[in-house]
Amino acid sequence: MSLNNDAAFWSAAQKHVTRYGPSFETVIIERAEGSHVYDADGRAILDFTSGQMSAVLGHTHPDIVATVDRQMKSVAHLFSGMLSRPVVDLATRLAALAPGLERVQLLTTGAESNEAAIRMAKLVTGGHEVVAFAQSWHGMTGAAASATYSAGRRGYGPATAGSFVIPAPNSYRPRFTHADGSNDWQAELDDAFDLIDRQSTGGLAAFIAEPILSSGGILELPLGYLAALKRKCEERGMLLILDEAQTGVGRTGHMFAFQREGVTPDILTLSKTLGAGLPLAAVMTTEEIEQKAFEKGFLFYTTHVSDPLPAAVGVTVLDVVERDGLVEQAVKQGRRLRDGLLSLQQRFECVGDVRGRGLLLGLEVVADRQTKSPGFELGARVMEEAMNRGLSMNIVKLPGMGGVFRIAPPLTVSDDEIDRGLSIMSDAIEAASAMR
Repeated sequence: MSLNNDAAFWSAAQKHVTRYGPSFETVIIERAEGSHVYDADGRAILDFTSGQMSAVLGHTHPDIVATVDRQMKSVAHLFSGMLSRPVVDLATRLAALAPGLERVQLLTTGAESNEAAIRMAKLVTGGHEVVAFAQSWHGMTGAAASATYSAGRRGYGPATAGSFVIPAPNSYRPRFTHADGSNDWQAELDDAFDLIDRQSTGGLAAFIAEPILSSGGILELPLGYLAALKRKCEERGMLLILDEAQTGVGRTGHMFAFQREGVTPDILTLSKTLGAGLPLAAVMTTEEIEQKAFEKGFLFYTTHVSDPLPAAVGVTVLDVVERDGLVEQAVKQGRRLRDGLLSLQQRFECVGDVRGRGLLLGLEVVADRQTKSPGFELGARVMEEAMNRGLSMNIVKLPGMGGVFRIAPPLTVSDDEIDRGLSIMSDAIEAASAMR
């Protein structure tokens, strides 16, 4: 009998754990190491979502464990008005990695960092209107939730006043096309901002965007889009906020995804990957913007701002990424993974599209490749079959799209682990397709 069928455990879980999203997996996770988590039976499950898209160094990385042990023995948490060496060290390191963004505030979660960024943008510009993509996810708190459109908007009352939305470019399902059928993202962007201008009451403050919309189905901003978006913001006196919760710290093959185009945002938010699984986030901005915010009395004072323990972990994450060449590793292993996914697309009609960059890739499952009709039920079966075979993947379902697997193994993933994951995916797709 499986130890995962612990009646007392599941009874307590059903009685006391609030249900906050998708259904829980039917296994009990006892430990994790590297690219695997292990259930109560000791079965190794390959983790192709890096926890919650965060564990870029894999689980229980020895350098992270050593840092936590060392820092806990000195100082983990302080009064928010006190500074420690790990905080200043991490701020200095981040500033050096993103020239032009010299000022850094350390917080906990992605939502919190986006709250701070939006609050700062409103204060500095004097505006209150915030624009985001229709497929965005920026967090579940206040202003961040108001700028989140991929899920979770119904039933919670009014969003923040001045919350505007435009479609994200989608090369697989383009809304505007050139004569050859390819995505005309510039025409789409022009049309979208024409509508924004008509809706605005003159208080535009910021545009917040992910370089690759993860919960939106791994939608990558086309080359050139980010520069065009920055111009739209500059023309209107808006600040461009880039949310690199999932794309930051090497995952896309650049330290930060925006560096591919050489376009620096006005404000950059980091989270997830920066703490490699621990709660750490950062808000980075220019000296000029920080000075204006300071002069206007910027206030974002939280219990865990500038905590030494997560800051020390952040320094270690950057150390390991540099020492082990993990940015370059993301390019190399991302190519291997992408080639494998393209091979699956050649074999299976239900694989409609493969997209993304580095080790943040998406595979869209469709019911019909010609019509691109969504394959939600098939995708759910594939996910279940993969889990049964020892591979954990996450699928997102959005209106007007198929089920999209978000595939983001740790940057430390090995060739053998990638190949094993692809083999399991192949078997899972084959088994799920046979059920139709």
